[in-house]
Amino acid sequence: MRLSPLAGVVRRLAPSLVILLLVGCGDGNEVGDVSLGLFTTKDIKIESLTDPKVPGVTCHLSNIDADLDLADPSDTSLACRQTGPITPDMLTDIDTSPDGELLYRRSQSVLFKSLKLRRIYDAESQTLLYLAYSTKETSGSFKHALSSVPLWGTQAWQAPASP
Repeated sequence: MRLSPLAGVVRRLAPSLVILLLVGCGDGNEVGDVSLGLFTTKDIKIESLTDPKVPGVTCHLSNIDADLDLADPSDTSLACRQTGPITPDMLTDIDTSPDGELLYRRSQSVLFKSLKLRRIYDAESQTLLYLAYSTKETSGSFKHALSSVPLWGTQAWQAPASP
């Protein structure tokens, strides 16, 4: 059976559409909202994000949301854990380049600052690295947080070749 040209385009764009859905789903994944006090408009928001290509990994991302400010503070915390099976098939489509793959993006100001989450694969240690970072320098630094999920003990882990 031959696919129509439109069906072929949709099939090729499907992975990108999954990423775009994650990008647009920031508030829909909120699992926590902690007020920083009675006389402030700032809250700590906690989001749960599942890796679209490795659904056995869940990341929890926290940052400060300042409702009445033009920009949210850049401080971020990140914790990623294995929450389900991780199979070799899941790793076949991930980006293995040094800068990894963008999984999530959310605007944090009207001045081009955003919060991003990337997955980077460390093949030597067989570990998935998740990096959350701000795209704008704050107080002389780009704020970032790193979490890792080792493949040891999963179906995706491969024993090193004997010398």
